[in-house]
Amino acid sequence: MEHDTTLARYDRQLRRDARPDGPGVRVEHTGPVVRQTGPAHAWNGVLWSGLDDLGPDEVDAVVAEQIRHYTGLGLTFEWKTYAHDAPADLPRRLRAAGFAPDGEETLMAAETARLDLDVVLPEGVELLPVTDEAGVRMVVEVHDRAFGGDSGHIGRQLLDRLAAAPDTVAAVVAVADGEPVSAARLDLLPGTDFAGLYGGGTVESWRGRGLYRALVAHRARIAAAHGHRYVHVDAAPTSRPILQRLGFTTLTTTTPYVYGQPV
Repeated sequence: MEHDTTLARYDRQLRRDARPDGPGVRVEHTGPVVRQTGPAHAWNGVLWSGLDDLGPDEVDAVVAEQIRHYTGLGLTFEWKTYAHDAPADLPRRLRAAGFAPDGEETLMAAETARLDLDVVLPEGVELLPVTDEAGVRMVVEVHDRAFGGDSGHIGRQLLDRLAAAPDTVAAVVAVADGEPVSAARLDLLPGTDFAGLYGGGTVESWRGRGLYRALVAHRARIAAAHGHRYVHVDAAPTSRPILQRLGFTTLTTTTPYVYGQPV
């Protein structure tokens, strides 16, 4: 996989030419910014900002305009930054404007045709496709137990998409003895080369048994079947070594800056 070409394709298809990721949301191109706006349980934020040719005061004005837009709607939002974004001091300017950085993740991608997808599930575990409200409840349960906090917004997003655009999402739950122990989602983006891996949560008692790897392989097979050349993931430090062994390559790092609530 050619790094610069793949990253440029990612920026173009998933950021500059982004499409709404669910019903009830809209993607807007306003000046140098591409942003998504939707209901409170949706992902709201800035996907792309072409600020290369702007002076410092102009950059600050663009940032202030996004704050006015989202706070005027009563929404918390993210400015999703990448290490290669310009200007180089954008993170500092976002912090000065009141944004709080969330944890840095590594944007990784792999060609589906080159991935090692021959993964065996642990004994006694089966994978169930999520197609209805009962399945979504299991996804939320796994995420609550795996990550802590309330993952209800994830369930609402997933229900919306299963109802309105089921061909754009595939979710799966790993079940052992009737108990959901791991869950993950695949975003299928028609008209793009990419499918996105999200979630990948496993309850503590089942970690280290290969479930994360199995769910990555399962979703990559679905992505390939839908004609997507690449799968991509924002990887936490704990996931990065597993993904590297599967054949993923690092493209850059990404940090969301959150406005409107403590991180």
